[in-house]
This record gives sequence, structure tokens and C-alpha cells, in this order.
Amino acid sequence: MNEPTPSNEAIPSPRKKILVVSAHPEPRSLNASLTAFAVDELRAAGHDVQVSDLYAMKWKAAVDADDFPGHSADERLHVMAASERDTLADRLAPDIAAEQEKVRWADAVILQFPVWWFSAPAILKGWIDRVFTSGFAYGPEVPPPYSEGPLAGRRALLSVTLGARESSFSDRGIHGHLTDVLHPLQHGLFWFTGMAPLEPFAAYEANDLPADQFAAAKREYARRLHGLFTDEPVPFRSLVGGDYDHDMRLLPGVEAAGTTGLDLHVRPRG
Repeated sequence: MNEPTPSNEAIPSPRKKILVVSAHPEPRSLNASLTAFAVDELRAAGHDVQVSDLYAMKWKAAVDADDFPGHSADERLHVMAASERDTLADRLAPDIAAEQEKVRWADAVILQFPVWWFSAPAILKGWIDRVFTSGFAYGPEVPPPYSEGPLAGRRALLSVTLGARESSFSDRGIHGHLTDVLHPLQHGLFWFTGMAPLEPFAAYEANDLPADQFAAAKREYARRLHGLFTDEPVPFRSLVGGDYDHDMRLLPGVEAAGTTGLDLHVRPRG
């Protein structure tokens, strides 16, 4: 696969800070090439970019008591309570604290990964589990979820690769609509914490991508990077916007006629 080359399309100023989190074990993979391409594009436009290459970092994926130095070995480990206590006391494990600082620093977060078994690779899930602690990304001491939460003001983009053809992830495709497959990250991670998710970027048939299709994918990805701070985010409904009752259930009649499933939680566009 040829080295990615920056496009001639400029990304709008002002200068922004972007964190790219990459999750693939092979440095010569399509995902690694897309990561490098994004970094080159964004830096060429004058933006500041940090990269967390989770495999290169040998990221520890499993949450355990070592994450919380304030936890006593003779106590039962209650993960949410321990994470909140040590987050607020500024004594989390150093690798977690470093990644949280990158998220705080960033104006946008890009997650780059292959879709494996209809989800993110375990190492990326482990990054989410360990980094998005109570007291940092959610909890009683921060704004409510699904609203202008603790990470509000940041943009978020999923860039994914899939071995299947695009039609199989369409509205009638056997794998389900891609937006539904990625809903746990788009809505359950990004919007839950207050980040504004954009529509995902996807490269299909990634196991054997011809050079011309890779070039086309880079052009489309450049366009999406160009709109990182200008494209309209997915208009998920706010928990505090009057659409839900006290039991967090959508009020009757709020949705457009015929809307079902996860689309109920997206405001009609236009």
C-alpha cells in the first residue's frame, strides 16, 4: 500500500487540537495508513495533533484494582466508586491520567479502528473503559449525561474499516444499518459524555482494497477531515431538552411519524 499523501484541500482555520486514537496491531494496515493520512492532513492545515497508538503503547485493556491507587486491598472493588474517588483525588494510574489529559486538551477526538465482531477491538474498548472514569466523563459531580456534559464543546469522529460490502450494512442489509452498529459509541460514549459526534467515516471491503478505491477513500476522508469543525453533528436528543420523562423514556408523540428503533433518539433534521 502506498504511503498516504496529503490532499490539496485546506482544512478551515482557526488552529485546533485533535487527538487520534488508533487501534490496529499491524503498522502496515489500512487503519495505520488512514491514521497517518489524517495526521498529515490535519498537521498540514496547521492543527496540533496527538496520536495514541494503543498497540504501540502496549495499552493495558483490563480495568483492575491497579488502576486505583487509593483502593485498599482488603476492600471490595466497586469500580465506579473507586474510579470516581481517585479521579477527583487526582491519583489514577499514570497511563489513565495521561490519556485523560489528552482528551481534555483536544478540541476533537478521532477513533480509528477496524470493526471486529460488530464492535471495537478489545484494546480500544479497554481504553474507553479505563479512561472515561466516573468523575471525569460522567457522575454526580458533573453535568447530566446525553446533554452538554463534562466533555462538551468537543467534536468526535469514528473512522472505521469493514471487511464486508457497504450494501450489507445498509437499511435492509443483513448486518444491520452501520449507524445502529456504531450506536454504542456514537450515542453511548460520545453523546453520553457531551461530545458532538459526526456521521462516521467508513471504508468497506477493506481486506482487499484496490489502489483506486484506497485513493477514493482518502479523498472522501480528506473531505470529512475538512468538515471536522464545520459539518453538522448527529442531532441526538438531549436528556434535559424536554423530550424525555423522569424515567429517561422518550415522551409520546415527540418523534416524527414512522420513526422507530434507535432513530427515535435523533431529532429530525431540517
